[in-house]
Amino acid sequence: MNHSTTRVFLTILFLAVSITLPAQKIKKSDYQQAVDNAYENYKSLKEGKNADYIKELANVDPDIYGIALVTTDGKMYTAGDLDSRVSMQSISKVFTLAQVIEEQGPRAIFDKIGVDATGMRFNSIIAIEMNQGMEINPLVNPGAIATTSLIAGVDSAAKWQNILQTHNDFAGTELEVNVPVYISEANDNLRNQAIAHLLKAYNRMYFDPVQATDLYTKQCALNVNANELAIMAATLANGGKNPITGKTVVSPQTTTYTLSVMSTAGLYDDSGQWLYAVGLPAKSGVGGGIIAVSPGNFGVAVISPPLNEVGNSVKAQKAIYDIVRDLGLHPYRIDPK
Repeated sequence: MNHSTTRVFLTILFLAVSITLPAQKIKKSDYQQAVDNAYENYKSLKEGKNADYIKELANVDPDIYGIALVTTDGKMYTAGDLDSRVSMQSISKVFTLAQVIEEQGPRAIFDKIGVDATGMRFNSIIAIEMNQGMEINPLVNPGAIATTSLIAGVDSAAKWQNILQTHNDFAGTELEVNVPVYISEANDNLRNQAIAHLLKAYNRMYFDPVQATDLYTKQCALNVNANELAIMAATLANGGKNPITGKTVVSPQTTTYTLSVMSTAGLYDDSGQWLYAVGLPAKSGVGGGIIAVSPGNFGVAVISPPLNEVGNSVKAQKAIYDIVRDLGLHPYRIDPK
């Protein structure tokens, strides 16, 4: 099947289906034990280091370690530090993406951004040049900045209020910008500004590139703790309805396509390894958080700032792997009948 034929096939697919995954049957009593075990297994682990290319992130306490799991019926299971907040960084890409899909439909992302993994670094400029601004993916920096430029709003202030309200609705609380982190990023985001201008040259930027980059930088600096992140993930697991507040944030169709992108590009260069080992849609951020979504079951979040060489929290990856393994919820596991 050649590339043009594939695009025709996918066009038909968009019009014909909306895929949902069936909920898995597990014992609710097992959740806390799985969370406790994961916390105990890695609380003393000393691997990785804080991100330092954003200077303020180097100053975050590397010993922060919290786990929260929220089920689709609103039950919460936790361990460790639930009070300390870190900036969302790239995790925020997921929720802005979801809002754009909600506003414009899944075809808008397919046509205006792209959904294939680029196969290159999260902030690659070469990936833009090779594809003339196409197929840049909403969960790497070029695609995320372009996605942010698509958010509804007549001007930058209106767009920011839309972004902030979306994140607040997913979290079920009012989030705040970590101002020192925002200032630190805004002072050093020349590469992201260059990316935005290059996309503009290819007609793949849908708002002023300077203002879009600033909006993207600000959303990345939103502060969250493990509880708030887990509620955001659980809202996706619950088909777009916040299981704590009961508010419908986005539609089930929107969550379907959001989770699909998370599955293929959520953990930077390790996305394939993550899908192989854990199987759940997930997203990491260099602030130290990772969220993962078990559709119909739960959302889980872990915060621990020390990262591996590709920018994913060391403890968070291991903890979520253990939780999914202990609960028997790898979505591609099939027990014979």
